[in-house]
Amino acid sequence: MSTWLMKSEPDVFSIETLKKKGHAPWDGVRNYQARNFMKDMKAGDVVLFYHSSCQPPGVAGLARVKKESHPDPTAWDKKSDYFDPRSTPEKPLWFMVEVAYLETFPHFVSLEELKADGFLAGMRVTQKGSRLSVQPVEKKHFDRVVALGRGR
Repeated sequence: MSTWLMKSEPDVFSIETLKKKGHAPWDGVRNYQARNFMKDMKAGDVVLFYHSSCQPPGVAGLARVKKESHPDPTAWDKKSDYFDPRSTPEKPLWFMVEVAYLETFPHFVSLEELKADGFLAGMRVTQKGSRLSVQPVEKKHFDRVVALGRGR
């Protein structure tokens, strides 16, 4: 099992939205490196659900990869904000996974808190300029963030 961090703007799609739905596609990723990371995700992998572009940004809870990488149909939908005319059903350019809700942390772990924790210094999200919406997380960092979120 691998561990990941996925960012979403809470006014677009929050952990509470995922909780209400139970599971949902993680579509609309339009960065090649993030897309490639999603192609590496396997069903059962666990995800730190990160709220971005908000104050404060940070980890809100956990999700699990329910369905592995497959073509993202929003790339073919001319009415979608994520439409890309270069991508076709025959030659898809963009991919997505489906995630399922696991839990909302009792303690929201802010980016400031992540950066202040010396143990997490090597975690990608704490690095200056780290803007990827999908990124791998080392298991030791994942476990520490989960402990912080659960108040331990």
